[in-house]
Amino acid sequence: MASIDLFEASISLFCFVIFYYFFIKKNFGYLLIKKTLQSYAWNWPVLGMLPALFVWHNGIDDIIWFIEKKNLTFLFKGPWFTRMDALITVDPANIHHIFSSNFSNYIKGSDFNEIFDVFGDAIFNTDSELWKNQRMSIQAMLSHQDFQNFSMSITTSKLKDVLLPLFNRYSEEGTIVDLQDVFRRFTFDTALVTITGSDPQSLSFEMPDVEFAKAFDNAGDAILIRHIMPKFLRKLQNRMELGQEKTLIEAGATFDRICAKYISAKREEIRSQGFDHDHDHSNGESEDLLTSHIKLDTSKYELLKPNDDKFLRDTILTFIAAGRDTISTALTWFFGLLLKHPYVEAKIHQEINTNLPKSTSSQERPWSDIDRKACLNKLVYLHGALCEAMRLYPPVPFQRKSPIKSDVLPSGHKVDANSIIIIPIYVLGRMRSVWGDDALEFKPERWISETGGLRHEPSFKFLAFNCGPRTCPGKHLALTAMKAIIVEILQNYDVKLIEGQKIEPKPRLVLQMNHGLRVTLTKKCSA
Repeated sequence: MASIDLFEASISLFCFVIFYYFFIKKNFGYLLIKKTLQSYAWNWPVLGMLPALFVWHNGIDDIIWFIEKKNLTFLFKGPWFTRMDALITVDPANIHHIFSSNFSNYIKGSDFNEIFDVFGDAIFNTDSELWKNQRMSIQAMLSHQDFQNFSMSITTSKLKDVLLPLFNRYSEEGTIVDLQDVFRRFTFDTALVTITGSDPQSLSFEMPDVEFAKAFDNAGDAILIRHIMPKFLRKLQNRMELGQEKTLIEAGATFDRICAKYISAKREEIRSQGFDHDHDHSNGESEDLLTSHIKLDTSKYELLKPNDDKFLRDTILTFIAAGRDTISTALTWFFGLLLKHPYVEAKIHQEINTNLPKSTSSQERPWSDIDRKACLNKLVYLHGALCEAMRLYPPVPFQRKSPIKSDVLPSGHKVDANSIIIIPIYVLGRMRSVWGDDALEFKPERWISETGGLRHEPSFKFLAFNCGPRTCPGKHLALTAMKAIIVEILQNYDVKLIEGQKIEPKPRLVLQMNHGLRVTLTKKCSA
């Protein structure tokens, strides 16, 4: 076994040395590979299709063209002996099969669990009965009206007490604002308050560095590298605590230390209030999610362990990962697209002015006298524009699955047990054969029916909130929060894009903008 591992390591190292020398250091391979990409023989000896990854990074049109030519599904061949082969598909029929109709056969798998091991047994990292227990408990909490009101009150408080004063100052000083940074800090703070009851106050005039938030960024970067690095090399770096693996180890230590503080403080708070540990508060009463999980009824969810600090630690990380970067990324791309399409912005303003009152007092919370959710639900065109932004720039740009048993997909492709299947959601949203000839255009109208209501698109075609049994349980909460934030900004400020900035995706686990989104703000005069 040692000799096999050594042989695999030698071949993999050879591949990377060749690739580095000829295609990066000598800098003459890009045009050759790009030309070869559009021919039959682009599966290179030894290197496989690895060079194409770098071409794809520089040209999404090449990827779209190639996948369309391959009828939406093809086998990616990695370098020899590196076990990096994967079936790539954006075929909606295949996606429906994998995520819904044959869901039980397609799991995250041990490799995925290993890649994301810093998050422990998070719900997005688990399968089978443990996942089912987690899913049921989370759905019970998030769907309860009291919790939804609690969550919304945190968002509106942060808007009124922090974001608006901050934007007022930026407006007065003529400061250039990075909306991406603002949104990430906003959602990090609201997520922490919702989860633990504690506000890290990362969004403030000082814009402080927050160790916990930085650990999430570092972990995300390292996990992305794990997806494309041969396993032997990753394990070697981990053992020797080198490179990105060292960064991931340090991020994990930060997670452990900070979560331990939150858990200890929360247990003490519950004890001081005299609550019975096993009393059932899983119905989502107006309390933070950590409190609800500590009080979880173990008779309902036998595999969940509220007495185990590791379970609570993994739960905290799960909700932060779900509630921070996904929402902030969707908001950033929404505004990036909105500010380049004035007619869309005008229609959203008209819809807001028609359906929502503007608060006239600084002491008055937006929509305090009406049902916020019902009011926001009237904003059909805004909803469509949000979906359109997430179609083109999905917060999570790809999904990974592994079949338990061999199977044949609707496209006719055979998949072996324990093989890797990649669904590039970012590419799926740009497929002309899926979305029409105008697939690359930002058109909120595609989400509006002839009668003016929302047009339903199948989740296996629009994967921004996942699909099938793993559909995001916080989907409606997230959409409501995003609409509330957008409305508050658009009602109070004129937002202008700084000309000349380069707006492009950054290759990460969450599809952020590479250089942020720089804007100026001008406060609107009260009517």
